[in-house]
Amino acid sequence: MTADATMIKHQEAKHPRAGERMSGADTVIQVLADEGIDTVFGYSGGAILPTYDAIFRFNELHRGADGREPIRLVVPANEQGAGFMAAGYARSSGKVGVFLVTSGPGATNTVTPIRDCMADSIPVVLITGQVARAAMGTDAFQEAPVVNIMGACAKHVFLVTEPERLEETLRTAFEVARSGRPGPVVVDLPKDMQNWVGEFRGCGVLDIRGYRQRMESLAAAKLSERKCRQFFEMLKHCSRPLLYVGGGVTSGNASAELTELAHTFAIPVVTTVMGLGAIDTRDDLCLHMLGMHGTAYANYAVEDCDFVIAVGARFDDRVAAKADLFAPLAEHVAHIDIDAAEIGKVKRVDWAHVGEAGRSLRQLIDYGRSMNFHKDFAPWIKHVRTLREKHAMGYDRDNPKIQPQSVMELLNRLTGGKAIISTGVGQHQMWAAQYLDFRGPRLWLTSGSMGTMGFGLPAAIGAQCANPDRLVIDVDGDGSIRMNLGEMETVTTYGLAVKVLLLNNCGDGMVRQWQRLYFEDRFSASDKSLHRKDFIKAAQSDGFAFARRVNKREELEAALAAFVEFPEAAFLEVMIDPDAGVYPMVGPGMGYKQMVTGAHIPAREVASRPGAVKIDPTELF
Repeated sequence: MTADATMIKHQEAKHPRAGERMSGADTVIQVLADEGIDTVFGYSGGAILPTYDAIFRFNELHRGADGREPIRLVVPANEQGAGFMAAGYARSSGKVGVFLVTSGPGATNTVTPIRDCMADSIPVVLITGQVARAAMGTDAFQEAPVVNIMGACAKHVFLVTEPERLEETLRTAFEVARSGRPGPVVVDLPKDMQNWVGEFRGCGVLDIRGYRQRMESLAAAKLSERKCRQFFEMLKHCSRPLLYVGGGVTSGNASAELTELAHTFAIPVVTTVMGLGAIDTRDDLCLHMLGMHGTAYANYAVEDCDFVIAVGARFDDRVAAKADLFAPLAEHVAHIDIDAAEIGKVKRVDWAHVGEAGRSLRQLIDYGRSMNFHKDFAPWIKHVRTLREKHAMGYDRDNPKIQPQSVMELLNRLTGGKAIISTGVGQHQMWAAQYLDFRGPRLWLTSGSMGTMGFGLPAAIGAQCANPDRLVIDVDGDGSIRMNLGEMETVTTYGLAVKVLLLNNCGDGMVRQWQRLYFEDRFSASDKSLHRKDFIKAAQSDGFAFARRVNKREELEAALAAFVEFPEAAFLEVMIDPDAGVYPMVGPGMGYKQMVTGAHIPAREVASRPGAVKIDPTELF
């Protein structure tokens, strides 16, 4: 559909409420309903009160026979929580998440989730209240320069100054959020725009012709026969191809095509932390996660491959800290991505295509089949299987203290890789990524690029709202969960069956691990052993009927089973070995050859333990 056709389609649509007079606030809620939004996360305040009132009145008018409200309003403890709830909703469902906050501090509290969504390409729409137009720029009560602040963080920011364009601005916000490379869009809405009364047209979008033309080009982007031929020439002349897959495959709904391509041409797959679940992690061709804390066998496969095929991945620093050391034996690098800016940004490539992942992979599959392409990669497949067996994940299984890896292994047996898992950020995040299976996309929710502590609990709430019949588990750490601990009450307030599994090592474990490796055991600000928080009492005070603590190994399996099987919200705190580390580990600025596998994962070659060396603080984390 052309840009002009898009405009005509919206103009010709006949809305049942077209011609009615309504306030700007009522217009906002009607557009949300038209966009299929069934849940809004947010916190009220003076500058957004008219729109919150409009939600109340809309729900009263359209309440179902069963009493169900058409637009569920979930009120968090903090606006940051609302943002991560919307993100969890979007990540787990593929739909646009929506959050609604007031001006000033309400808006500035959402900067972190907006940047988090931008970094991980998550489609959300944030509507912020703003002081009336006449007061803008006067340092009015609870005024903040939202456009200036969010402009550097969001995919796009709209400031509504013409009430007649409110409808089309909101529709366009959703269009921009979900199209192309998804991302967060902010709509700053002055209070007088909400109070304005005018005719509802029921159609129309903004004339963003250039953007729509780019989106049309992406949607129509087709691999030419010449480019397909070039790709298969490279595949023909290689012996050790490897698919390097990122979150773009999940956001592009291309998991089926990726799996088909891998199996059709017998190509092993490694994924980024954002790409987990893009292919079933139990698949024989899946080597799981690569990178700084990736599996040893995935990283060794990268070292050995001679053809890298990157799909929806961006060669970020957690994967390729030194681009010239990444896949050193690769004679060719191919890259498929929806964002042209990612091509060649970090790693020079020999073949590239800018387009939708699913469509691009489908064209390669069809072309290869039409040409009866066949190359025997059996020796390579045998090699990577040997890597997986020889350099399998491992940990201290004889330690009397509870090892976090054992907790993840037991949880994995109970869930079978079918639960929706969210995490905070830190060691627990990496243990979950390493030891849990994900049978499909949108089961793994984590803050990948930003690494935002406090993400896990509100994201799980959003995911449970989007998937009320699914098992949703937040795997969290004692440091990370503190960041948004107020959302524990949100879980029980709305009767959500979210499960919270807290791995408590009495400190900021990942910081402590780096301090042990690089700062001669100077645990500055990372030791929380003297903190007085009783998480079980906190959970009970917030209404969790299931709230238990496990201190002994022999109690763990039964407690985990009871936790998973509990029909309502459940909280399980597991006191883990505070000295447990995350391995493998590729140090800052290092290549995979320097990967440290620890004492319990066999290394290809002996890697010396990093000493206490001075490193640039910008290289940390």
